[in-house]
Amino acid sequence: MSLYAERPPLPSDDKRWRIVNGTMRKHGYSRNALIETLHTVQSSFGYLDEPSIKFVAKSLRVPLSQAYGVVTFYHFFSLKPPGKHTCTVCLGTACYIKGSDKLVVETEKLLSIKAGQTTADGEVSFTTARCVGACGRAPVVLLDGELSGQVGVAELKAQLERWVRQ
Repeated sequence: MSLYAERPPLPSDDKRWRIVNGTMRKHGYSRNALIETLHTVQSSFGYLDEPSIKFVAKSLRVPLSQAYGVVTFYHFFSLKPPGKHTCTVCLGTACYIKGSDKLVVETEKLLSIKAGQTTADGEVSFTTARCVGACGRAPVVLLDGELSGQVGVAELKAQLERWVRQ
């Protein structure tokens, strides 16, 4: 039986699976493509669910335990769907010195969640990052992926309240 015949069919007709399959094909379905393929799944779908992890593991001939080990080891990967909006507060040294710890406290209080969680209504996901590389603009917050520098508590609170009210 050829290696191609052993590969599982795409999980659905969703075109995003073709992108995932293209990543694996580009690497010759090598086991070494595990992390890159998981990144492709996450960037395509927003998170990694059980069927997607199983599909990647089977396609790359990697034990499912190894795939889950990678997903749970790296902070970048998420097993839950993201909220409609995302807020990431940088906790790098420059940002921390400039008050990002206060931004975290206020965000957790306003949203009633901890970093790494999503509000119950699915509106906002809140995360922290070790450094986003914009130290000269500290404290830095990523709001729906857009970098905002020199963010104050009032400014962040106003944006979060807009998201929560929608």
